[in-house]
Amino acid sequence: MARKSGSHADITGPKVREAALKLFARDGYAAVSMRKIAAEVGVQAGALYLYTPDKQTLLFDLMKSHMEELLSAWAEADRGGTPPERLEAFARFHIAYHLDRPDNIFIAYMELRNLEPDNFAEIEALRRRYEQGLVEILEAGNDSGDFDVPDPKLAAMAAISMLNGVTTWFRDEGPLSREMVETIYWDMLRKSVAA
Repeated sequence: MARKSGSHADITGPKVREAALKLFARDGYAAVSMRKIAAEVGVQAGALYLYTPDKQTLLFDLMKSHMEELLSAWAEADRGGTPPERLEAFARFHIAYHLDRPDNIFIAYMELRNLEPDNFAEIEALRRRYEQGLVEILEAGNDSGDFDVPDPKLAAMAAISMLNGVTTWFRDEGPLSREMVETIYWDMLRKSVAA
């Protein structure tokens, strides 16, 4: 396959990542070869190694950048004041952020099993940092009497799983708007932790 004209590192590198993200989410990491990624980008398979040393590194980099961008966006988000306001802010943020990134969230959770141990440990640490933010909200709600959550860590993992699920079924052309979905999910989450 011939190299596409005008292919440059600042253009091809991001295309390699976009193609890998799309293919990993659609077909699964194990089923996607470097040759398949190269065909999607329109370059020779050997050219991919100018942009990544191997497929494992590509998967790790996609997951790491997703988690780092998520943590950065959450750090900059309006987080509310009281524990219920903070929980609502978290739920709405999580849904809004991920609806535009369904492939990222799918890979971040479904392809963890394919990470090598050191890579897994680094991604898991980033995930724990994000989850800990929700744990702290739930603990604060317990302390204030707003929530009744016997195990905040378990509740946080359950809440994130529920919120992640939106990306598997939501479509902008469907009957519910994004804001409606955020409100419905926030209401379910609120009721599940209410004192």
